[in-house]
Amino acid sequence: MIVPSIDLQGGHAVQLIGGEQQAIDAGDPAPIMERFRLAGDVAVIDLDRALSKGDNDAVIERLITMGNVRVGGGIRSVERALHWLNKGAAKIILGTAATPELLGQLPKDRLIAALDARHGEVVVEGWTKATGANVIDRIAQLKEYVGGFLVTFVEREGRMEGTDLEFARAIVAAAAPAKVTIAGGVTTTEELAELDRIGADAQVGMALYSGRMDLGDAIAAPLVSDRQDGLIPTVVADERGVALGLVYSSRESIRHAVAERRGIYWSRSRGALWRKGESSGDVQELLAITPDCDRDALRFTVRQHGPGFCHLGCRTCFGADGGLGALSRLLQDRRANPPPGSYTARLFEDPAMLAAKLREECEELIEASEHDHIVHEAADVIYFTLVRLAGQGIDLAEVERHLDRRHRRVTRRD
Repeated sequence: MIVPSIDLQGGHAVQLIGGEQQAIDAGDPAPIMERFRLAGDVAVIDLDRALSKGDNDAVIERLITMGNVRVGGGIRSVERALHWLNKGAAKIILGTAATPELLGQLPKDRLIAALDARHGEVVVEGWTKATGANVIDRIAQLKEYVGGFLVTFVEREGRMEGTDLEFARAIVAAAAPAKVTIAGGVTTTEELAELDRIGADAQVGMALYSGRMDLGDAIAAPLVSDRQDGLIPTVVADERGVALGLVYSSRESIRHAVAERRGIYWSRSRGALWRKGESSGDVQELLAITPDCDRDALRFTVRQHGPGFCHLGCRTCFGADGGLGALSRLLQDRRANPPPGSYTARLFEDPAMLAAKLREECEELIEASEHDHIVHEAADVIYFTLVRLAGQGIDLAEVERHLDRRHRRVTRRD
């Protein structure tokens, strides 16, 4: 699959040719992250820190809150690695500092060793110094310490002249079972598809920024279908992972969905694009597209607006859902349209009353000892917490994303 790349200099997203000459200044990286995160992991590389010319820490921290980020650039110590792991980076990328001694002190599954190669030889210090070491040999030395490798073909980087598929195959074989990401020269969706078939992801920057490659086409590139019409079964799920329904996607509909960042599918009955909510108003904000392991099905993660996904007016095509998501949405609606005289409306109108109830219910939960009593008091605490969130316009999914980032911490509280 594609791993879009955001390279940072002076707070801006940039693209360099050969790691030196700036070809594109794309400005604020946040809107770019909004688009790129649809594909999954996004590589964010701090070029300033890599060159010891300052840092882009504040920008990276902001991007981490927006999606899954692989952080790289100037990570040369255990302390610096832990800093980004504890901030919620999905993975960290280490270059010259990727030694067995340092890597052995960090969680293997979240480490990517970056190897920059010019014609197969590892180069360091901003690609200026040849080491005499072969990439395949270096992989053999490090593979037991990392979950993945990022191998950049320096002679092809930023030049959009195509990548070296045969060398990529050799790298994948040498690195197994560690995952491999190839960077440098990847320009076409055909290359993306072939890299995926041999077991490698492709980190792409210049081709996306220049418009040479369309992100929607890139996401669709590895997909296969066993249907005569070539359509891909697509499970539509909300932010909490609840399945809303089953639809079908085409390469064209995926391209439009990514470009417009909304739920757009392919109607089998009409043989045309289907923009969900175009007539009903129940539109979907597209958050992510995820292929399954066989590349023959997709999951669209969406933020559903309106009553729901089903044409019968239900939240899902499988009937009404329940749980915390349903309660959170109900309270959000009650905040916008408070029923006169209701208890929930009183809580919204009286912050002191809500605060007192939260304190009271927390104490009762602490004191509860019997199974059913604990369940009852926990339900009360959760209810009043969701009222507090709804009163501030905060969605439960935002709290869940924060918890996901917190779960990635390596350094735990005593």
